[in-house]
Amino acid sequence: MSAPEAPGDAEGDADRDDLSGDLRSVLVTSVLNLEPLDEDLFRGRHYWVPTSQRLFGGQIVGQALVAAAKSVSEDVHVHSLHCYFVRAGDPKVPVLYHVERTRTGASFSVRSVKAVQHGKAIFICQASFQKLQPSPMQHQFSMPAVPPPEELLDHEALIDQYLRDPNLQEKYRVGLNRIAAQEVPIEIKLVNPPTTLSQLQTLEPKQMFWVRARGYIGEGDIKMHCCVAAYISDYAFLGTALLPHQSKYKVKFMVSLDHSMWFHAPFRADHWMLYECESPWAGGSRGLVYGRLWRRDGVLAVTCAQEGVIRLRPRVSASKL
Repeated sequence: MSAPEAPGDAEGDADRDDLSGDLRSVLVTSVLNLEPLDEDLFRGRHYWVPTSQRLFGGQIVGQALVAAAKSVSEDVHVHSLHCYFVRAGDPKVPVLYHVERTRTGASFSVRSVKAVQHGKAIFICQASFQKLQPSPMQHQFSMPAVPPPEELLDHEALIDQYLRDPNLQEKYRVGLNRIAAQEVPIEIKLVNPPTTLSQLQTLEPKQMFWVRARGYIGEGDIKMHCCVAAYISDYAFLGTALLPHQSKYKVKFMVSLDHSMWFHAPFRADHWMLYECESPWAGGSRGLVYGRLWRRDGVLAVTCAQEGVIRLRPRVSASKL
């Protein structure tokens, strides 16, 4: 079933409708292209591994949703998913995804997915799918007013700008070079980024950035766009809770505990969407974050929530002697 068209896409995404100068998104051809092993059993492989050398949580969520979506009919689409990360993922071996068809109803269907490595569950997820049901009850918040992505620096250009600062501390230079070397299959443009890294001392636990999958996905199946959004949704999400504290503390350990998503309207994950993230609370070595993915025509497409472990240690000031 083809995805309903997401109206309001501006010229900045026009290149995504022309395959002549663009490659098929690696998220579709590799990351989310699961190998079927048996009925409701799939194997997923890895494309990008963070510097932590743990599997990227968004990859596991996206692959689990791919597996779940393969077990439902074409006329139902995911409206919510709720996940727990129970063990660290090993980037040296594939992940097996086992789908349990918990319930198939007339309007709603529920699927449970268990991700397994070394014979043990590393992740569990429940996803609920629904047939399209129009309703006169409709409302949503308003999208924040922000500059369009065409007016903003991409992630690579922004990092290069920071690196050219002669006053940049070496600890930041090392970290920025490490980030720049990563081949992440998504594009990001920060809204209102700090002009200098010295501004990190005054940040609120809020951030917004435009995001889209690298490469071309096309209209295709709305299920695939939801799976790509699941991958995207975990990127830099939990770090929102760290923003007010990162000038005084270094991360000792930071991992996601759970992840939830609610899908509201059709969208294309290879078109720019605004990711609005905020952290209303942190404490007890945990941080809570909320997120909204907006289509650029102002439609709220996805809502996300996540809690994670964040353990910090104080930054050591340079000696004044």
